[in-house]
Amino acid sequence: MTQNLIQQIIAASTEVHKLLGGPGLLEAVYESALCHELSLRGIRTQRQLAIPVIYKGAPVREPLFLDILVDDQLIIEVKATGKDYPLYQAQLSTYMRLTGIKSGLLINFGKASIQDGIMQMVDEELIRSSG
Repeated sequence: MTQNLIQQIIAASTEVHKLLGGPGLLEAVYESALCHELSLRGIRTQRQLAIPVIYKGAPVREPLFLDILVDDQLIIEVKATGKDYPLYQAQLSTYMRLTGIKSGLLINFGKASIQDGIMQMVDEELIRSSG
Protein backbone atom coordinates (compact mmCIF):
# COMPACT_ATOMS: atom_id res chain seq x y z
CA MET A 1 0.00 0.00 0.00
CA THR A 2 1.37 3.36 -0.95
CA GLN A 3 1.49 6.62 0.90
CA ASN A 4 0.20 8.11 -2.37
CA LEU A 5 -3.11 6.25 -1.93
CA ILE A 6 -3.48 7.61 1.59
CA GLN A 7 -2.74 11.14 0.34
CA GLN A 8 -5.38 10.72 -2.37
CA ILE A 9 -7.94 9.57 0.20
CA ILE A 10 -7.12 12.51 2.48
CA ALA A 11 -7.44 14.91 -0.48
CA ALA A 12 -10.78 13.35 -1.41
CA SER A 13 -11.99 13.63 2.21
CA THR A 14 -10.97 17.27 2.28
CA GLU A 15 -12.92 17.90 -0.93
CA VAL A 16 -16.03 16.17 0.44
CA HIS A 17 -15.84 18.08 3.72
CA LYS A 18 -15.43 21.38 1.89
CA LEU A 19 -18.16 20.87 -0.72
CA LEU A 20 -20.70 19.56 1.80
CA GLY A 21 -20.10 22.56 4.04
CA GLY A 22 -18.20 20.89 6.86
CA PRO A 23 -19.83 19.13 9.81
CA GLY A 24 -23.55 18.70 10.36
CA LEU A 25 -24.68 15.90 8.05
CA LEU A 26 -25.28 12.23 8.72
CA GLU A 27 -22.43 9.75 8.52
CA ALA A 28 -24.06 7.96 5.56
CA VAL A 29 -24.03 11.18 3.51
CA TYR A 30 -20.29 11.65 3.99
CA GLU A 31 -19.66 7.96 3.31
CA SER A 32 -21.61 8.06 0.05
CA ALA A 33 -19.98 11.31 -1.07
CA LEU A 34 -16.49 10.01 -0.24
CA CYS A 35 -17.07 6.83 -2.25
CA HIS A 36 -18.24 8.93 -5.19
CA GLU A 37 -15.24 11.27 -4.90
CA LEU A 38 -12.83 8.34 -4.74
CA SER A 39 -14.53 6.78 -7.77
CA LEU A 40 -14.09 10.05 -9.69
CA ARG A 41 -10.37 9.78 -8.88
CA GLY A 42 -10.21 6.24 -10.24
CA ILE A 43 -9.99 4.58 -6.83
CA ARG A 44 -12.04 1.40 -6.38
CA THR A 45 -14.19 1.15 -3.25
CA GLN A 46 -16.67 -1.22 -1.68
CA ARG A 47 -19.24 0.17 0.71
CA GLN A 48 -20.86 -1.46 3.75
CA LEU A 49 -18.93 -4.68 3.27
CA ALA A 50 -20.20 -7.55 5.45
CA ILE A 51 -17.52 -9.01 7.72
CA PRO A 52 -18.46 -12.29 9.43
CA VAL A 53 -17.62 -12.80 13.08
CA ILE A 54 -16.48 -16.39 13.56
CA TYR A 55 -16.08 -18.12 16.92
CA LYS A 56 -14.60 -21.63 16.97
CA GLY A 57 -15.50 -22.09 13.33
CA ALA A 58 -19.09 -20.86 13.55
CA PRO A 59 -20.64 -17.48 12.84
CA VAL A 60 -21.85 -16.08 16.17
CA ARG A 61 -24.10 -13.29 15.00
CA GLU A 62 -25.05 -11.11 12.10
CA PRO A 63 -21.98 -9.82 10.28
CA LEU A 64 -20.35 -6.51 11.06
CA PHE A 65 -20.35 -3.95 8.26
CA LEU A 66 -17.23 -1.93 7.59
CA ASP A 67 -17.88 1.45 6.00
CA ILE A 68 -15.48 1.51 3.04
CA LEU A 69 -12.86 -0.87 1.69
CA VAL A 70 -10.41 0.78 -0.72
CA ASP A 71 -8.67 -1.33 -3.38
CA ASP A 72 -8.91 -4.40 -1.11
CA GLN A 73 -6.07 -2.96 0.98
CA LEU A 74 -7.32 -0.16 3.26
CA ILE A 75 -10.37 0.21 5.51
CA ILE A 76 -12.01 3.59 6.03
CA GLU A 77 -14.22 4.04 9.08
CA VAL A 78 -16.39 7.14 8.64
CA LYS A 79 -17.74 9.18 11.54
CA ALA A 80 -19.68 12.43 11.73
CA THR A 81 -19.37 13.67 15.30
CA GLY A 82 -17.56 16.51 17.00
CA LYS A 83 -16.10 14.15 19.58
CA ASP A 84 -13.37 11.53 19.47
CA TYR A 85 -14.08 8.31 21.30
CA PRO A 86 -11.62 5.43 21.83
CA LEU A 87 -14.44 3.15 20.64
CA TYR A 88 -13.97 4.47 17.07
CA GLN A 89 -10.32 3.38 17.03
CA ALA A 90 -11.27 0.04 18.56
CA GLN A 91 -13.92 -0.46 15.89
CA LEU A 92 -11.41 0.18 13.09
CA SER A 93 -8.86 -2.07 14.79
CA THR A 94 -11.45 -4.86 15.02
CA TYR A 95 -12.28 -4.61 11.31
CA MET A 96 -8.57 -4.76 10.50
CA ARG A 97 -8.07 -7.83 12.67
CA LEU A 98 -11.13 -9.66 11.30
CA THR A 99 -10.20 -8.98 7.66
CA GLY A 100 -6.42 -9.26 7.93
CA ILE A 101 -6.11 -5.85 6.30
CA LYS A 102 -3.12 -3.98 7.72
CA SER A 103 -4.04 -0.32 6.99
CA GLY A 104 -6.97 1.84 7.98
CA LEU A 105 -8.13 5.42 8.22
CA LEU A 106 -10.61 6.82 10.70
CA ILE A 107 -12.17 9.89 9.08
CA ASN A 108 -14.42 12.04 11.26
CA PHE A 109 -16.31 14.56 9.13
CA GLY A 110 -17.85 16.08 12.27
CA LYS A 111 -14.77 18.18 12.96
CA ALA A 112 -14.60 21.85 11.92
CA SER A 113 -11.30 21.02 10.19
CA ILE A 114 -11.19 17.64 8.46
CA GLN A 115 -7.45 17.44 9.17
CA ASP A 116 -8.31 17.21 12.88
CA GLY A 117 -10.59 14.27 12.14
CA ILE A 118 -8.22 11.94 10.28
CA MET A 119 -6.27 9.19 12.04
CA GLN A 120 -4.25 6.45 10.38
CA MET A 121 -3.73 2.93 11.72
CA VAL A 122 -1.22 0.32 10.57
CA ASP A 123 -1.27 -3.19 12.01
CA GLU A 124 -4.04 -2.03 14.38
CA GLU A 125 -1.82 0.67 15.94
CA LEU A 126 -2.48 4.37 15.67
CA ILE A 127 0.58 5.74 13.89
CA ARG A 128 -0.36 9.24 12.88
CA SER A 129 -2.95 11.89 13.40
CA SER A 130 -3.30 14.37 10.55
CA GLY A 131 -3.64 17.94 11.55
